[in-house]
Amino acid sequence: MPLCESVLDVTRPRIFTRKHLKGHINKVNDLHFSGDSRHAVSCSLDGKLIIWDVWTGNKTQVVPLKSSWVMSVAFSSSGNLVGSGGMDNQCTIHDLSDRDGSGSAKVVREITGFDGFLSCVRFLQDTQVITGSADTNISTWDVRTGEKAGEHRGHTGDVVGLSLSPDGRTFITGSVDKTARLWDLRSSGNPPIQTFLGHESDVNAVFYHPSGYSFVTASEDKTCRLFDIRSDQEVEKFGAPTPNSTFSSVVLSASGRLLLAGSDDSSIHMWDTLKSIHVGNLVGHENRITSLSIAENGYAMVSGSWDTIVRVWG
Repeated sequence: MPLCESVLDVTRPRIFTRKHLKGHINKVNDLHFSGDSRHAVSCSLDGKLIIWDVWTGNKTQVVPLKSSWVMSVAFSSSGNLVGSGGMDNQCTIHDLSDRDGSGSAKVVREITGFDGFLSCVRFLQDTQVITGSADTNISTWDVRTGEKAGEHRGHTGDVVGLSLSPDGRTFITGSVDKTARLWDLRSSGNPPIQTFLGHESDVNAVFYHPSGYSFVTASEDKTCRLFDIRSDQEVEKFGAPTPNSTFSSVVLSASGRLLLAGSDDSSIHMWDTLKSIHVGNLVGHENRITSLSIAENGYAMVSGSWDTIVRVWG
């Protein structure tokens, strides 16, 4: 008997657009939920970060940036700081609890030293960030000084996706070199622990399973894949029923049962990870979906798109 034959199928999830957040006037490239599961930050080619209250749909802050070519954004665990960066080849840290002379969130650090655009940023804690960039490197930085605290090398192409493990000890990266790689945060300078092959094009996004024992990927090759870390192999491949669905972003539900992937076809595809069944699409966006983020409590998801809109799903 197949391992999951006795597991009940997931019915089509009853997920709907709960809020339709308008405020950006250009493509939304990235977004991230705060740890309070109430606020989210989005970044856009209009050169602004917007902090949203996803419960009310209101903007709580608008943060102007020096460069409009912002590619990535993240909240710190406390929710007081946001980090962002992109084609300006730097990571800018704003303190949302402090204001500058113009009334905007104060810039507390501009981290430079990248030889390519900044494609992903995440906070390890309020005093430390980790970044992935087009110079093929992953680096950790001290927010207080702006100095590099560590570096991880091994990819042979732009690093474009990064996900921290639930225990905060390891992280996964995805790259245009068609690989996903597992790294130990405590071993700066060492090669990756594992390298995962199988994709036939860019690995645009990665996301850890809540268990910490596996992860999922989204790729330009029109597939998402599930990799098991303990067995060091791909265990499932998820393909879309439509031919133009390259995938830019991916997340898992709080249980890990449901995989959701943002696509070039303007929809969010959903699969039952145990049955490997495509269980539907979330529709509403009118252009490429660039980013997804799940609330820490598991009750909501936000999506960003080139249609300039941020949607809250639940």
